[in-house]
Amino acid sequence: MKLTTRGHYSVKAMLDLSLQPNYGPASVTAIAHRQYLPIPYLEKLLIELRRAGLVESIRGVNGGYKLAKNPTQIALSDILVAVGESMVVDRSEDNRSLSDNLATDWVTQMLWRRLNEKLQAALASISLADLYYDARSWQAAQGEVTNYII
Repeated sequence: MKLTTRGHYSVKAMLDLSLQPNYGPASVTAIAHRQYLPIPYLEKLLIELRRAGLVESIRGVNGGYKLAKNPTQIALSDILVAVGESMVVDRSEDNRSLSDNLATDWVTQMLWRRLNEKLQAALASISLADLYYDARSWQAAQGEVTNYII
């Protein structure tokens, strides 16, 4: 189980937007600079997040991207699904066919299925607000006040 660069960058961008005063807009350049992300790649991710209804784009001099919903209404799973990311526990057993007489194969597959169900439920239960508070707590522990980089 591993979060890919695509998923990681998307979560970083969304967390950055949640840290903006009054969830106001932030430019792609500003987000990329604060989070050390490549601008062209970030632009593509933000377009996907906009299509999923998670962010809005604001035109003009003070424009950029902002959250389309309150952070409490955005689950980690929403962000990952928006960019085509999925997190599953390693299911190497799925590549083998079940043996008719081996109950252990069936048990193993059921175990992986249940672990994946629990993982998906956990991702759906973690909101962007939860990550925001974790980020602020970490910042306070580090003595930082402004930018947060994940």
